[in-house]
This record gives sequence, structure tokens and C-alpha cells, in this order.
Amino acid sequence: MALRFIGIDPDTDEKNCPRVWVDEKKQEFVFQGWKADEALEDEVRSTGPLPDYEAVVRIPARMAHILKEACNAIEHPDVVR
Repeated sequence: MALRFIGIDPDTDEKNCPRVWVDEKKQEFVFQGWKADEALEDEVRSTGPLPDYEAVVRIPARMAHILKEACNAIEHPDVVR
């Protein structure tokens, strides 16, 4: 796996926090976030199934710039930050 670390929640203690990577080989985003509670999972299921092999995680809106950077890294892998 060729993971490129993109960023971490800027309001964190850097131990238990949302993070974002891109897998450059598979061209996928990788997220670490807060686990969704039952209520959120139920709301997600109202729009379609949630298989056992998938998860719902929460990422704070303050990480929008990090998500944009991840999108740029996927679209332009030759550009090193």
C-alpha cells in the first residue's frame, strides 16, 4: 500500500483524532474518524444498505481544507506537497 498522509484534525491532541490519507496505488481515500452512533447509522440506512464490511465515520467540517488536499493528491499524484 502506498499511503500518503494528508492531514490531521487541526483541533486535536494528535493522539485520538480524525486523519486523512490517500492510497496512491489504489486511488482511494482513507479516513480515520469518530465512529457513528446507532442513530446516525440508522439514518444512513434510510438511504440504502450498510453492509457489515463498511463503516460510517464522522469527520469534522473544520477538516474541509484537508479533504480538498486529499482530492488534489488523488487527481494530481505527481505533485508533491
